[in-house]
Order: sequence, then C-alpha cells, then structure tokens
Amino acid sequence: MARQEQVLLLEPQHELKFRGPFTDVVTATLKLANPTDRNVCFKVKTTAPRRYCVRPNSGVIDAGTSINISVMLQPFDYDPNEKSKHKFMVQSLLAPPDMTDMEGVWKEAKPDELMDSKLRCVFEMPVENEKTHDVDNSKMVTSAMKSDVSSLSMKSVASTLDDGEVKRIMEESKRLQMEVQRLREENRQIREDDSLRMRRSVPMSSQHIASSSSAAMVKEEGLSARMVALIVLFFVVGVIVGKLVL
Repeated sequence: MARQEQVLLLEPQHELKFRGPFTDVVTATLKLANPTDRNVCFKVKTTAPRRYCVRPNSGVIDAGTSINISVMLQPFDYDPNEKSKHKFMVQSLLAPPDMTDMEGVWKEAKPDELMDSKLRCVFEMPVENEKTHDVDNSKMVTSAMKSDVSSLSMKSVASTLDDGEVKRIMEESKRLQMEVQRLREENRQIREDDSLRMRRSVPMSSQHIASSSSAAMVKEEGLSARMVALIVLFFVVGVIVGKLVL
C-alpha cells in the first residue's frame, strides 16, 4: 500500500537555501504547519548529520498550529564548482489520541502510516555588487539613526523646559552678553589710557617695547572675551542639563 500524502505544510516546500559566506554558522528556517484537527509527530533527518545542527529535530505539532525549525549549517570551505548533494527529509505521522511515549509510537508505526517530504540544500554566495550595496545601506541606516537621535535629543530638551524657563534663560544669556560687551569696553578704554600714558612717559627709543606690551594686552583682552563667552555657554548648558536630571 502506498504511503499517505504529507499532511504537514512545509515552507519552503522543496529547497533549503543557505547564503554565504560560510566562514561562520549559517541558519535557514523551515516552518512546519499542521492544518489538521489532530496532533502530528514529526522528525527531521538529513543525509549529512555532521554538517548540520537542527533544533528541534523532532516533536509534536498540535492541531492547527505551526513550528519553526532552525537548520544551522556549520562553517566549511565553500567551493562554487561543487554542487551540494545534501538533502533533508521531514517525516511525520498522526499522533494517537492516548499517546504517552512518542518514541514508542515511531517504533510501532506501520509503513503506510508514515508520511515524508524531501528538500534539497542550496548554497549561495552574494555577488560583489550586492556586498557593496549592503555596505551602502548600512551606512545610510547608521546616518539616519544618528540624525534621528540628534532630533530626539533636541525635542527632549525642548519638551523639558516650559515657556517661562526658556524666557528666563534667554534673559540671563542676554544679560551675560551685555556684561561681556561692558568688559570689552573697559578693557579697550584701559588699553587706550595705558597707551597714551606710555607715549607721554616713554622715550622714542622705547616705542617698540610699548607696541609689544600693547599687543600683549590685545591678546589678553581676546582671551578674556573668550573666557566670558565660555562661561555663558556653560551656564546655559548647565541649566538645561539640570532640568533634564530633575
């Protein structure tokens, strides 16, 4: 008597595809679905058991449910001129209503009760342009993620501060800027007064020294302005960070 037709639905039906490179474990997924109103026992077998790890390789699929089988190909030296002869077979049988020992059910099963489906293994290597495309896609995704994170950070800061706090920070920033301007004016006035006094008291032969001293004062004034600007920046950042922490 011929064997029964397979009741399980396999996805994929005929081929298990493994995509390289094969320097690491490559996993393919086999989905088994049971559309019947009875539980079904299954086993997954292969012609190359040392090359694959199958989890789970046996079990019971309840009526109307499905299960995913992970088929893991172990690393090996891939030869594109060598065609794969590896095959898998999914064997199944209807589970008896009072089943307590699955191994006993398999041992006692009659040949006409067994059902099976066969799949062949296919090895594929990505072509060079696909590799480049994948790298470009990865860079685009990374750039988009960075942009999204930056946007979210700004939105988070804005949502943390209310209108009154923002206004207060702006007023304080304006006050500090005016203070910077005032200090600049004072430094400029002091520089001019010192320069005038030096011209009156220092002989002509010492004009070069006075010029050097004036240049040093200009540099010091520039440094002072930058320090005040940094103080303003640290104040604003400190207020924002303080609100985020609270």
